[in-house]
Amino acid sequence: MDEKRELLRHTLATLAYRATRALDGAPDNFADFAGAGRKPVEILAHLGDLLDWALSMADGTRLWHSSKPQAWEKEKRRFYAALKAVDAFLASDKPLHAQAERLFQGPVADALTHVGQLAMLRRLAGSPTRGENFFVAEISVGQTGPDQPAPIKIF
Repeated sequence: MDEKRELLRHTLATLAYRATRALDGAPDNFADFAGAGRKPVEILAHLGDLLDWALSMADGTRLWHSSKPQAWEKEKRRFYAALKAVDAFLASDKPLHAQAERLFQGPVADALTHVGQLAMLRRLAGSPTRGENFFVAEISVGQTGPDQPAPIKIF
C-alpha cells in the first residue's frame, strides 16, 4: 500500500478515536448547546460534509454540499459511515484523484479541528471529556467506527 494512503488511513482512525472521546457520554441536551457559535449538531453535520467531500475529491467526482443537521444520533451514524467510506476507498486499489497531502490539509485537518471544537464545547456545556495520553492510545488503521478501545492512560 502507498505510504501516503496508509498515513491518511491512520489519520482517519485517529479522527474516529478522538471523535468517539468527544461524543461518548455527552448529555442528551449537548447536541443543541448554543454557548459558543455553532451548535454541536451543526458541527457534526459539517464533519459529515467534510468527509463526503474528501471521498468525492479522492474518487474524482469533486462535490461539496452543506447539509442541514439531522437528529444527533443520525448525524453520529452519518459521521462514522462517511469515515468508513473514505477509509474503504483509501484501502482499495482505486486511483486517488487528489493528492494525499491535499486531502490531509483540506478536509481531514479541518475535521480534526472540529472534533477539537466538540471536545471544547463539552467542557463549556458542563460535561468535560477526560484527558488521556493519545500517544499510547490503541489506534489502528481501518478502525473508523464508534466502537473504539478503552483509553490506556487517562489524566
